[in-house]
Amino acid sequence: MTFSPTVAVLLVVIGVAVGAFGTIVGSGGGFILTPILLLLYPHDKPATITAISLTAVFFNAASGSAAYAHQRRIDYRSGLAFAGAALPGSIAGALVVGSVSRSQFDLLMAIVLLALAVWLLIGEPGGRRQPRGRLSHRTLTDRYGTTYDYDVPLRRGIAYSTVVGFVSSFLGIGGGVIHVPLLVRALGFPTHLATATSHFVLAIIAGSGAATHVAAGSFAHGHGIRRAIALSIGVVGGAQLGARLSLRASGRTVEALLGVALLVLAIRLIFAGL
Repeated sequence: MTFSPTVAVLLVVIGVAVGAFGTIVGSGGGFILTPILLLLYPHDKPATITAISLTAVFFNAASGSAAYAHQRRIDYRSGLAFAGAALPGSIAGALVVGSVSRSQFDLLMAIVLLALAVWLLIGEPGGRRQPRGRLSHRTLTDRYGTTYDYDVPLRRGIAYSTVVGFVSSFLGIGGGVIHVPLLVRALGFPTHLATATSHFVLAIIAGSGAATHVAAGSFAHGHGIRRAIALSIGVVGGAQLGARLSLRASGRTVEALLGVALLVLAIRLIFAGL
């Protein structure tokens, strides 16, 4: 698909939809955007696809984080610790993806999406566990007067984040789609705080991954940078819309939406490769 004004408008529209949905579920939308790009551009290299996706995810996460900061739903203490742990992996993932073939990349993406979908849709009802081990207590009151009391196993979260940083950057999905389930199911975060904090972490690690791709020359050929700009314009507006819509969604609804979207995209990606 060559780049034209029509294609640019299409990418902006896709960006709005991806940005809104990605912000609602706290994922940044990369888990939706990367499979869409794989389908739209079947001949592009994995490095180009992930570079475009991570750039859009960064702008989506930055815009969404600003909205969530206004709602006072970000756990900054935990988020900064998780982001710091994820940064080295995010840089490594952006560098390693260039050595993987397109067929291997598509298969890995489908497997990851399917696994996450099953975890969310068939996992424990309600999704939130009471964490164990050494805990850091958190009390957070959002802009609307809702107070959240919860405990965070910070060391375990840091360990998870080192892996999330690599996988998310390698696949170009930003990491929120992995981080949100981990925050809710394994670390005991309330769902709405998990989505907001994940967006904050995502802005940092997606930004580092995108910058690494720029330095590595992933945008050197084709219309990658133009596609990234068009998508980024859309996701910035979509993120603001998604943050507002998230106020009306229950925690379980957010998890279900996330799981269904993962399942549909994984199946579509598998059939595209047959």
